[in-house]
Amino acid sequence: MTGADNDADLAALEAALGHRFTDRDLLIRALTHRSALGPHDPPEDSYQILEFLGDRVLALTIADALIAAFPEAEEGELAQRLNRLVQARTCAEIARELDLGRHLRLGEGEVQSGGRRKAAILGDVCEAIIGAIYRDGGLMPARAFIEARWRARMLDHDGPLRDAKTTLQEWAQGRGLAAPDYDVIARTGPDHAPEFTIAVHVEGYDRANGAGGSKRSAEQAAAGAFLRREGVWDDDDD
Repeated sequence: MTGADNDADLAALEAALGHRFTDRDLLIRALTHRSALGPHDPPEDSYQILEFLGDRVLALTIADALIAAFPEAEEGELAQRLNRLVQARTCAEIARELDLGRHLRLGEGEVQSGGRRKAAILGDVCEAIIGAIYRDGGLMPARAFIEARWRARMLDHDGPLRDAKTTLQEWAQGRGLAAPDYDVIARTGPDHAPEFTIAVHVEGYDRANGAGGSKRSAEQAAAGAFLRREGVWDDDDD
């Protein structure tokens, strides 16, 4: 197992997070990938349960903040804004800003395969950090962390509010075409950290490919690639 988890490293990370842990074991667990566990270690010693919790805390906090920030918005717009803000890509971006990859506790195989840079792992750990803060201090510090890291993204976004798959389906239907079709063309990586490559097919157009840590995220990436290629979205849209 490798990872930067000495007292000085953890104190520096706490300062970046804006939360000093009463139970630092929660922070260590949030940084621990399943590959770092021994054969007899309980699975709850990895970040998975905290990720599950953090995902829900993030969604609740962002939903509440969106209602306050956009009081005139309808439910559909709020849902699209929420989906964009809580997606794995956004969480991975924030994890990179915090340099969480440097602090991860990984098995040697995962280190060698570039686990510290994998978007799927970074996104999961970001959510686990939220779960750890919530378990350590309750909703207020978790909310403070989320608002500090997500608020600018919430207020500054001027791209499309619809997700890529929905946009592509409406684009195809508007031209009298059948709904886009998605096919898995590759699956790589271990079971605990798979990587899918999916192709989207639209009648009369070349296919576009996308990759992600789940079929859903890979489908979104493929749809986004198609929309950008055909000029429906700008390069900066997501």
